[in-house]
Amino acid sequence: MKRTLVICKPDAVERGLVGEILGRLERKGLRLVAAELRTIDPATAARHYAEHYGKPFYDGLIEFITGSPSFLVVADGPEDAWKVVRTLMGPTNPAEAPPGTIRGDFGLALTENLVHGSDSADSARREIELFFPSLA
Repeated sequence: MKRTLVICKPDAVERGLVGEILGRLERKGLRLVAAELRTIDPATAARHYAEHYGKPFYDGLIEFITGSPSFLVVADGPEDAWKVVRTLMGPTNPAEAPPGTIRGDFGLALTENLVHGSDSADSARREIELFFPSLA
């Protein structure tokens, strides 16, 4: 899959890091094909994070992602573009993310880690369809 979903989460928007994150994607050679600033509604967030339903952190995750605007992006690039984005993001826990990654350079907390990227080609298809149905 040549396209993937990236969400600059509410903490990235609030901290003014969206431009930095998008710049890193573009400098890597990814092309932005769709973008929108929006507050994700609870029903969409529940569908997006369905695999985490019932886990101890689920309610907090939904509350966080729906609490204020996120900047959603569809990025186009090489085959398996999702892998490129995941590498740029760094590990989920910013404390374990190496310098040079988005989370390593700017992340402060496990629960507010700035950015989401699809974790497989199947996830990318599903997430793009969920957030940008006209592109599916």
